[in-house]
Amino acid sequence: MPRRAFPPPGRRSAAAPGAAVAGLAGLRAAAVLLCAALGAGPGRAQPSSFPFPFQDPALPWHRRLDDLLGRLSPAELVLQVARGGAMGNGPAPPIPRLGIAPYNWNTECLRGDAEAPGWATAFPQALGLAAAFSPELIYRVANATATEVRAKHNNFAATGRYGDHTGLSCFSPVLNIMRHPLWGRNQETYGEDPFLSGELARSFVQGLQGQHPRYIKASAGCKHFSVHGGPENIPVSRLSFDAKVLERDWRTTFLPQFQACVRAGSYSFMCSYNRINGVPACANKKLLTDILRGEWGFEGYVVSDEGALELIMLGHHYTHTFLETAVASMNAGCNLELSYGTRNNVFMHIPQALVMGNITLQMLRDRVRPLFYTRMRLGEFDPPAMNPYSALDLSAVQSPEHRNLSLEAAVKSFVLLKNARGTLPLRARDLPGKRLAVVGPFADNPRVLFGDYAPVPEPRYVYTPRRGLETLPANVTFAAGCREPQCQQYSRAEVVGAAAAADVVVVCLGTGTGVETEAKDRRDLSLPGHQLELLQDAVQAAAGRPVILLLFNAGPLDVSWAQAHEGVGAILACFFPAQATGLAIARVLLGEAGANPAGRLPATWPAGMHQVPPMENYTMEGRTYRYYGQEAPLYPFGYGLSYTTFKYRDLVLSPPVLPICANLSVSVVLENMGQRDGEEVVQLYLRWEQSSVPVPRWQLVAFRRVAVLSGRETKLSFQVAAEQRAVWAQGWRLEPGTFTLFAGGQQPGQQTRAPSEVLSTRFTVTGAARPLRGC
Repeated sequence: MPRRAFPPPGRRSAAAPGAAVAGLAGLRAAAVLLCAALGAGPGRAQPSSFPFPFQDPALPWHRRLDDLLGRLSPAELVLQVARGGAMGNGPAPPIPRLGIAPYNWNTECLRGDAEAPGWATAFPQALGLAAAFSPELIYRVANATATEVRAKHNNFAATGRYGDHTGLSCFSPVLNIMRHPLWGRNQETYGEDPFLSGELARSFVQGLQGQHPRYIKASAGCKHFSVHGGPENIPVSRLSFDAKVLERDWRTTFLPQFQACVRAGSYSFMCSYNRINGVPACANKKLLTDILRGEWGFEGYVVSDEGALELIMLGHHYTHTFLETAVASMNAGCNLELSYGTRNNVFMHIPQALVMGNITLQMLRDRVRPLFYTRMRLGEFDPPAMNPYSALDLSAVQSPEHRNLSLEAAVKSFVLLKNARGTLPLRARDLPGKRLAVVGPFADNPRVLFGDYAPVPEPRYVYTPRRGLETLPANVTFAAGCREPQCQQYSRAEVVGAAAAADVVVVCLGTGTGVETEAKDRRDLSLPGHQLELLQDAVQAAAGRPVILLLFNAGPLDVSWAQAHEGVGAILACFFPAQATGLAIARVLLGEAGANPAGRLPATWPAGMHQVPPMENYTMEGRTYRYYGQEAPLYPFGYGLSYTTFKYRDLVLSPPVLPICANLSVSVVLENMGQRDGEEVVQLYLRWEQSSVPVPRWQLVAFRRVAVLSGRETKLSFQVAAEQRAVWAQGWRLEPGTFTLFAGGQQPGQQTRAPSEVLSTRFTVTGAARPLRGC
């Protein structure tokens, strides 16, 4: 069962730790002692010490909520759902007679405290974090993010600042599937695989919210729900787009990672701009009520994407008035409106709907309930001394620990795509006296290294490739060639001059938010502007000396020339590594301890535009590794090289014949055969050999990033749950038959591949087919 996000009226939640652990009497006693310690005096030792029952931390959550909601007038309730933030639309207003402060719901926490006033540690962009294939790393990044969000919030609240991005409720993580290589927002996602995205979502939500039994550090919000993965603007606008999706694709590709988010305990979801088969997501009862709440048991709140409710009328023409829109979206399951900054926004028309009977007062209270429950669990209505997160201050922001974590995350995110003739790692002992040229529009431009929704760190903590390489004992020269990633104006002479005089050439190319971002799709896979020409000129000028290509992008690029040309010795995919970019590059190029590249691609890179289907077609046929087709991509999902070599052996399944509802145990031995310590991402894929309905050609069902010392081996164990072999047949269904399990450092049967083998063996499932819920 999913963990409950808030207790319904009249029922005690299992998530109410005060009642579950010590009982009401014990918690009341603790609250009384706390009040005395805070100077409340002995006269405050009775229940009346709290002006209102909703402020009494000894009461169970549902009683506190019942009391608070019962005190709010219809007008006050409306303002709480209508003021979701974003410019003049927020914050949710105070209720002075009850001692309730303003609260801003509009906070971005994708990989650091983004867009908030003041500095913050900038961790690598989400797609790069996904390439690390490490739920543990995601957890730590999310937890560090929450620490900084909370510390800054404490400061904002103490100084009466309640503007945008000052709250604790995050519109993160982004769980949309990277279904199309040209989509502008690929960088915000965890890649193309629902299982990988779901596992990383679970870690992000739990890391962000923390493990305190009573309080959450910050609240997570999973977006954009659902069937949202382009277009942004090519060929049509996202603000009016209708995603026409088959039920099977919806269930097997676009929903699983969101269900994982519910199971992880997320407090909110954000409904998306698009329509789904004709119905806007934010007015879609099937999505927000039947699936999200009915099937999955979610009891948190749904917030609209910014302006999405207005666009139900203005963009989709699904309704004719804001009143009609308010009725449709609230009854469908939307709790909170994030508007375009207008004051007379959609939910401000709820009073008229109440009078007309189109929305009931009980419905309105039900929509407000999880908003205040979230604020309660954040600790807003308890004495601050009870909440350890209230003690966090600005000293936690950009701490050495967080800066080191940003560096570690960048190192772990890099994917080695090519390494011909052992070009990498460079040998540190050979560097003194060497001439190293770093060229290209990403070589020394800090603005292009972050991607969108990026926190802003102090400039002294930002290391470009040039600045990072200048920490090495080599003579570093620099030539941009192009001032910006679009590379419309190119200075060939400066690139050729730098490359011809160097012993090693590092070429820094990519996209950046000027090429791909929210509201901006790409038109093709090409390196922008004159970038390919820049690379070719650098290779020619190097005249056989090592050339290392560093790529800073999210959506795949056509680097087939670089992959095939012997003049490019190595290619390293860096994504958008943020503040620690240069330091991470220096460590990885030298192969320092802990810096042997082990990232793996979280999405397929097509071999050319002939493999790229239309953006607006939402069938999964020909998309992602699960349905890619017969022609080989340039780089497959899960691919990445290492400075060492690994060997797999002794793949064992237990039991090899199992009942329909049973889980499968898997073990495999991994050995590091090379001369260097390294990390490997072990990947398990499942193939259905006989299925009554269409299924993926194979599906990732387990993975683990594991460190193995040179010459050592380790035995790894996995569990593959029965639900991972369920198929969608008008409902999730388990079927008997034969299955193949693959284990290795990559997908089976790939043309571009790591040197290690992929093992496989079959197992059999017996018994009659049955619905998954019947197990």
